[in-house]
Amino acid sequence: MHLGVVLRYVGIVVLLNTLFMLISALVSLFNGLDSGFYPLMLSSLLSAVLGAFPMIFVSKRESINNKEGYAIVIVSWLVCCVVGMFPYLLWGGEFDFATAWFEIVSGYTTTGSTALNDVEALPKGLLFWRSSTHWIGGVGVVIFALIAFSSVGTTKTKLSNLEMSSLAKDNYKYKTQKIIQILIVVYLGMTALQTVLLWFAGMTWFDAVNHSFATIATGGFSTKNLSIAYYDNIWIEGIITVFMILSGLHFGLIFATIVGKADNFFRSEVCRFYFALIAVSSLLVALSIWHAGVYPDFFSAFRYASFQVTTVFTTTGFATADSTQWTPFAMIVIIMLSMQGACAGSTSGAIKTDRVWLALKGIKAHILQQQHPNAVIRLKMNNVTLDSSVVNYAILYIFTYLAILMIGTIVVCATGVDLITSSSMIVACMGNVGPGFGEVGSMDNYSGLTGFVKIFSTLFMLLGRLEIFALVQLFMIKWWK
Repeated sequence: MHLGVVLRYVGIVVLLNTLFMLISALVSLFNGLDSGFYPLMLSSLLSAVLGAFPMIFVSKRESINNKEGYAIVIVSWLVCCVVGMFPYLLWGGEFDFATAWFEIVSGYTTTGSTALNDVEALPKGLLFWRSSTHWIGGVGVVIFALIAFSSVGTTKTKLSNLEMSSLAKDNYKYKTQKIIQILIVVYLGMTALQTVLLWFAGMTWFDAVNHSFATIATGGFSTKNLSIAYYDNIWIEGIITVFMILSGLHFGLIFATIVGKADNFFRSEVCRFYFALIAVSSLLVALSIWHAGVYPDFFSAFRYASFQVTTVFTTTGFATADSTQWTPFAMIVIIMLSMQGACAGSTSGAIKTDRVWLALKGIKAHILQQQHPNAVIRLKMNNVTLDSSVVNYAILYIFTYLAILMIGTIVVCATGVDLITSSSMIVACMGNVGPGFGEVGSMDNYSGLTGFVKIFSTLFMLLGRLEIFALVQLFMIKWWK
């Protein structure tokens, strides 16, 4: 493996951060030269030097091997988080090292958890930078850089294939170059459309842009301490709910639906399962909290239940209500949805609906095989026969995911954090959801946790965002020899 080649492509990704830092500095400039301007400008200069250095001194190479590709993807994520902290640390305020690291990893991985007590104290430039990390991380830091810097040539295909999971590629049915184009067109289009609609619904342009970045990336960072509850506007809630649902769908299927292709999300088994879960879960949670007297009428209960169900299922993490005050049944449903997540090929985190659907099909096939030992049971999805290895990998991933959740919960509990907070926090971080229950509920934050717990929880954010095995390979020393 050639370290210089890896550093060259990591430099390209760092330059992307520089671009958004400069845009954030301009936001500060046009808002009365607020206190975020100089930290953002200095950070952009530092990151520009770090990004340009390997590009100047390392010669360009068109081809890379798999090991170099994995190293580029994983190291790019880690370096982005380090460089992305600069504006926070230079600005100061609530940001010590642990808080700055937590906030930046939460941003890039689109987790949306915050360790800040007062988000509204941040200057607009830093708020925009904070939301930008969502938008970059939502589509993938490497893929975003490949789009921004198209001169990287044929390497684009290999790197995008490594960052995008095989589940995400399955429903595109295009070559990698076309997949990237579809991804960015849908991503930009939905961001622009939601921004305009939120402005019409009553948000300022600044808030509309920031909340669109967070919605389409299924991130959840808000410019307000109370998140979406601050606006208390049913139209804003409705618009965000619709776009959260769309952002939880496979982007290739969204594109196919728009252009009128047969392979659209109305014909997808996974999408129908996804829609059904949102509808049924919203109804059940609404009935539960209405019956318990949390809200005076069913309409109010359904309004808040549908938003909270959608925001955790798509792993966005906005809030319109304090779900820690809801019934145990409602809390269990929300935790289960937080572990599942929306569809592969979206910006959502967690296990993914596709894997759950595959596992259910595998269980059904196993039961049928036991009933009819001599029968040949073929697994199909959307009338396409599946190889058994696909189902086996889905089950393996789910098992590994749940095992990691258990280990994480045990470690956090050992630091003195209560069980409800520990378990829901690890579920929220691993699934890139954001809010949990207990001390980290939808109307609370992670500021009360120790520095160790904050940094430890970011490991789960990265594991969830990079789908476990990609990150684990970085530490398998024998594999690199």
